[in-house]
Amino acid sequence: MCTLYLHVYPYSCNKTCNFIRYLLLLLDNNLLGISWVDSGWVPILNPGNVLDYFSERSNPFYDRTCNNEVVKMQRLTLEHLNQMVGVEYILLHAQEPILYIIRKQQRQSPTQVIPLSDYYIIAGVVYQAPDLGTVIGSRVLSAVHGVQSAFDEAMSYCRYHPSKGYWWHFKDQEERDAKAKPKSKKKEEPSSLFQRQRVDTLLLDLRSKFPPMFYQPKPGEKPIPVEVKKETEPPVELVKQEEREREPATKTSAPAPPSSKPPPEKRARLQ
Repeated sequence: MCTLYLHVYPYSCNKTCNFIRYLLLLLDNNLLGISWVDSGWVPILNPGNVLDYFSERSNPFYDRTCNNEVVKMQRLTLEHLNQMVGVEYILLHAQEPILYIIRKQQRQSPTQVIPLSDYYIIAGVVYQAPDLGTVIGSRVLSAVHGVQSAFDEAMSYCRYHPSKGYWWHFKDQEERDAKAKPKSKKKEEPSSLFQRQRVDTLLLDLRSKFPPMFYQPKPGEKPIPVEVKKETEPPVELVKQEEREREPATKTSAPAPPSSKPPPEKRARLQ
């Protein structure tokens, strides 16, 4: 649509057409994300040869159809660029030995030019300078991203319940409240007399069943084994004699007690 507009109104809207042409060139040559360098030229760069360095064939920012190529092929000086019409490159600013700014422009007449893009060379590395629209778009995108991140973080603290409604739940507030409130220690209830006696009884019972094998007089000293006295068991003959003595006593049982039931009644016999 823009190309058709340029052909239909070539004279009445000269400024508008140039501006549209400039926008189309920006869309076609959007090289803001790349850079170029030739390390062989870096030590010898100066204002006299920086345009030759920029016109290297491997440089993606350089246009081969520009007037600089025509001047170079005809072995003319750069002053003849003012007498030509078309795209050209000039050295706009030089700050030796590190910074050079080159401008790409569309020449309409010896006194009228339209800037298309700027390129800056820092320590031999060539970058394309962003235009005003790209800078504003990047800043607006960064601002929108920050606002969106703030809304997302705010929504993460929002809570809702049908009975309570909406409220804010912040983790930092919980930590502050926890630090502000002193931790109440749980009161330990004293043991009863029954519990203490029962525990002592169990400990004594365990001590009698499992006597200690070693004891330590002082901390750090070597433990001393404890001699456990075993009860002497009676000989087998005495055990057998005691069993014989118990046998007759069990055999002679006591007389049975008289029954308390009355004798049965006598009934008359039927003749």
